[in-house]
Amino acid sequence: MTPGRVWLAKMDAVNTPAEGDPTTGPTLVFEAKTQDHSVAEDILGILTGTFLVSVGLHLLHAAGAVTGGTAGLSLLLGYATGWPFWVLFAAVNVPFALLAVWRRGWDFTIRTIVCIALVSVLAPLHDALFPISGLQPLYGTLAGNLLAGVGVLILFRHRGSVGGINIVGLEIQDRTGFRAGWTMMIFDVLIVALALLVVPWPNVVMSAVGAILLNLVLALNHRPGRYLGR
Repeated sequence: MTPGRVWLAKMDAVNTPAEGDPTTGPTLVFEAKTQDHSVAEDILGILTGTFLVSVGLHLLHAAGAVTGGTAGLSLLLGYATGWPFWVLFAAVNVPFALLAVWRRGWDFTIRTIVCIALVSVLAPLHDALFPISGLQPLYGTLAGNLLAGVGVLILFRHRGSVGGINIVGLEIQDRTGFRAGWTMMIFDVLIVALALLVVPWPNVVMSAVGAILLNLVLALNHRPGRYLGR
């Protein structure tokens, strides 16, 4: 066989998908083994995730909307009391941090505490450096939930969370296989419903749509076997 034919044969072998493999080329094939995140990757992932979550919550606050989880509960309490979001967010998450220690160990708990602290610190920073006026409420609600959902997804994949219902959802998923996103959506419906006591009903409707969007991001992208990094 000539060198040219040898080269073509090798290229055919590389570019031919494995039997039953729906991929269309070598760039879409990933090794089917778990690869640990490095410390630097975890740090960058947690910083990125908390930043996206905090920006999303900043947009939601500017839109006068709420969302699910402890973040939504903190926004709701803030509308009702006038207390700063970061104070309420840290306080509401204390019981869930204790649950994390009990059920998920210190590694996850420490990461979660760091994530909660970062979101709490970033909240007043966004207020000072990213003031928002004239935001269209529907856009702010959808964009805020989408950013927060992507941020939470990143944190999940680096073994962290922003506390609260995230921890409950992950625990249920690990024990039963019921996706964390669906569990969180159930809790979120209850929290958004409570917003009717404080927030005008059009804002509640927008908040409900936004909460569904956030949880769809998680339910469709975070499931057992979907992501191999750890």
